[in-house]
Amino acid sequence: MQKIRKGDDVVVIAGKSKGTKGKVLRVLPADKRVLVAGVNVVTKHVKPTRQNQRGGIERREAPIHISNVMIADPQSGEPTRVRIQTLEGGRKVRVAVKSGEQIDS
Repeated sequence: MQKIRKGDDVVVIAGKSKGTKGKVLRVLPADKRVLVAGVNVVTKHVKPTRQNQRGGIERREAPIHISNVMIADPQSGEPTRVRIQTLEGGRKVRVAVKSGEQIDS
């Protein structure tokens, strides 16, 4: 079970965007990287194509390493570690270590 998933609110804990909060847009498990909205924005030069007639310079998010982000605690919004807990029915859920609150609904 992955500890960080698409749609999670995360806090960047290292790098030039340290302290920034954002939503996970995509998880790349093979590279151990995540794409976070508004974090690690780079400029990319794009050639004109049939779909993109204008081309030009685009600003887009680049992936950052998964070790540089932590899930935001559902109660306080601070970064927290994640624990996997098994419920009575055998279902596994993610739990925030700081507050003990369930992350999965």
